[in-house]
Amino acid sequence: MVVDKFMDLKNLSIEELVKQISPSSPVIQELTRRGVIRKTKRGEPNRNYTGNIGEYFAIEFYNNLNLNLYKCTRDLPKLKREEDENSQDIDAKSESGDGYSIKTVSSPSGTTGSFWDPKAIESNIQKFKYLIIPILDKSFQVDKILELTWDEFIENKKYNKRMQNYNISLTKTIVKKFTIISKI
Repeated sequence: MVVDKFMDLKNLSIEELVKQISPSSPVIQELTRRGVIRKTKRGEPNRNYTGNIGEYFAIEFYNNLNLNLYKCTRDLPKLKREEDENSQDIDAKSESGDGYSIKTVSSPSGTTGSFWDPKAIESNIQKFKYLIIPILDKSFQVDKILELTWDEFIENKKYNKRMQNYNISLTKTIVKKFTIISKI
């Protein structure tokens, strides 16, 4: 069953609704076919939908920003998605070879996904040159995109003791200071 704009979702069972967001749903399959959602090593859709969608939008915005809908504070490099699954924390590279880590959040007060290898981070072993944080709205459209350098990441990172890794917790100050793309 495919959701269309004429379907009455209120009449669907929980099982039917869940199928609409499952990895085998036509929507997820099509987003995977179009390269929005990455494939796992086994060729299945990666289940980190929010992260994949934000990653896709970040790269798309850096390459083709619609200045009728968004404003940007500076020139952006062209990015290419990094396809090597072994390149930890690098999701895209610029034409000059700079590594970009992309961590998506769905709230302006959210927390990014994890940055693993805390010993390397504590030793200031640079894992990427820039961190891009797309902030998605409730419709999974880009609200803002933040960009931090490695040094700014080091300055703003937070340690998650339970997970034994680092992340960035967004605050109003961080959002204001590092926003480079926002809706007009």
